[in-house]
Amino acid sequence: MDTYHVVLYVHLLALLLGMMAGGVLVVCLLQLRAATTLESAVPWAMVAGKTEKAFPIAVVGLFGTGAYMTSHFWTWSTGWIDVSIVGLAILALQGPLVGGRTAKKLEHALTANGPGRLGVEARKMTRHPGLWVTEFTNLALVCGIVWNMTEKPGTGSAILSLVVAYLVGTAIATRFTKAPSAELAPAAEPAG
Repeated sequence: MDTYHVVLYVHLLALLLGMMAGGVLVVCLLQLRAATTLESAVPWAMVAGKTEKAFPIAVVGLFGTGAYMTSHFWTWSTGWIDVSIVGLAILALQGPLVGGRTAKKLEHALTANGPGRLGVEARKMTRHPGLWVTEFTNLALVCGIVWNMTEKPGTGSAILSLVVAYLVGTAIATRFTKAPSAELAPAAEPAG
């Protein structure tokens, strides 16, 4: 066993941690979006709040092990590595600055809602693009970075893979930001 393979193994563990946490957040978002009462929303919001703590560990693990491998086995002027570092920086910033702030707004909306059925504002916050676009673009960016790690393309192709990944993540997320058709249907006229 050599150092490269040990560090690569830890790198992959950090990647798996991030992807598993991302998967849990997707489930939480889907359940929050489907929730009709505060009581059904709160447990999923709590799980999401706890899960987000895994991301800094994953990012530091990925960057630390990636930096080690780059310094010892690659070069810092390798295009796909530079592009992957930028992608990792986007993940590290977009998660807390966009997703985290929007999650706090959702928390405030749920608190303001109080017990019982979720009101318009709380339901609207469960579909906020700041939650969905951040989550799906982060997962898509990770897939783009893994593609770059696997294929080791030139700089232009590496950038293109992350741009395409981000656009795909945005397109998927947009579907979940729309109100369900039952909410959009006009209310029935009262019998009179």
